[in-house]
Amino acid sequence: MRSKLLVLAGVVALSTGLVAPAVAAGPRLEDPHACAHDARFTCSTLTVPLDYRGHRPGALELQVATANNVDAPKGALLFLTGGPGQPGAPFTTKISGRMPEVFKDYRLVMIDQRGTGTNAIDCPQLQAQVGSSDIEPPTPEAVTECARILGDTAQFYGSDSTTADLDRLREALGARKIVVDGVSYGSLTAARYAIAHPANVSKVILDSVLPHHTTAEDSLYLVSLRAHARVLRDACAAPPACGFDPADDLAWLVKNRDTAAGVALFDMIVTYEFVDPSYRDPSVMGTDLITALHSARAGDTAKLDSLLRNLASGGDPVADFSAGLHAATLCADQRFPWGNAATPSFIRPALLKIAEKRLTTRDTWPFSPAVATGQGFVQTCLNWPAERPSSNPAGKLPNVPTLLLNGDHDLSTPMEWAFEEAKVAPQGKVVIVKGASHSIQNRELGHAGRDAVAEFLSIP
Repeated sequence: MRSKLLVLAGVVALSTGLVAPAVAAGPRLEDPHACAHDARFTCSTLTVPLDYRGHRPGALELQVATANNVDAPKGALLFLTGGPGQPGAPFTTKISGRMPEVFKDYRLVMIDQRGTGTNAIDCPQLQAQVGSSDIEPPTPEAVTECARILGDTAQFYGSDSTTADLDRLREALGARKIVVDGVSYGSLTAARYAIAHPANVSKVILDSVLPHHTTAEDSLYLVSLRAHARVLRDACAAPPACGFDPADDLAWLVKNRDTAAGVALFDMIVTYEFVDPSYRDPSVMGTDLITALHSARAGDTAKLDSLLRNLASGGDPVADFSAGLHAATLCADQRFPWGNAATPSFIRPALLKIAEKRLTTRDTWPFSPAVATGQGFVQTCLNWPAERPSSNPAGKLPNVPTLLLNGDHDLSTPMEWAFEEAKVAPQGKVVIVKGASHSIQNRELGHAGRDAVAEFLSIP
């Protein structure tokens, strides 16, 4: 999920044929030096196997940034970014600055997960077309190019490999237990790490929650599609009230435009929440979303066209977000109307069409079933080659304190998912931040969510 440094050897090997270095016995953080972006942190390299099963030789070098308070009284907190596709190490300054009271007691650790950072997986067409978007559908040619660049190494970029990397990092830190804190797709990774290594976590924070067990409904983004009505109506009810139904305006526009235009609306609105979580501030983009939708329904499309143009996806620098890693991870991790990544490509379109016909208006309103099957999650992986899928654990989180944090205006990972994940968290506590959108710890305009994090972490 969008959340809007260094994987070296593996990606270089893909493009140049260079041989990746061997993985040393026992994980270590190598070549420690002051981080160029902030001398209060030490940057180093963690070498991990490309293939943990040992069938494919090679290794990856992942950049790690660790705070210099090595003797922090409450130990290490591993903060995981999302996407998937976003690096971690460059964000240490921002995260520590947003929650200084927390990082007096905890040692902040961030990692560029495999396939991200300055030597990230680079798929030029995919990067240009979709950038950091989950929803913008790429062309089949862009997907094919990316799959060709990765070749048979694509299977090593799912969350199973990443969770194994994270435990090597814990070992390299010399920590018996860690707090794991994940935002957006990082929340899925954090939960799966905790499930895979329950004895190695003391607390879990899931921010902007994506359930760790994925279903075909998740890949169709049905929860987000339906959440648009709730979120837009809530925004419209804030004083001064709009006096009309923005969800009905959106539904009318979707119905009276083609599928591509409906997908573009979906993509733009989810992007819009990052710049204006109120959905009603005209000073941010020259117009606000709710006014733009209402004006377009009345026949004046200028404001909506401006938002669609200015918030169009694609072109993000690959070091900031790897669209190639995003595709490789999602297609391995997610479950789809056709099954999982192992389903042969030639039968997927027919199974997708059957799934679309089974969807009702109620399943997707204020959008349409065609938008659900036409958006980027589905269209990217529809054209991705068949491969070994990642596991899809369905069990409970470990019996440790777990904070689930979400904004009620989040459409990228709607709050409904936080309540769903809380059902499998034995010590789960849900905190919903009123008026906030995606990525509370990183982007919340107020401080209620971060206060909840600080309080949660202060309890022994």
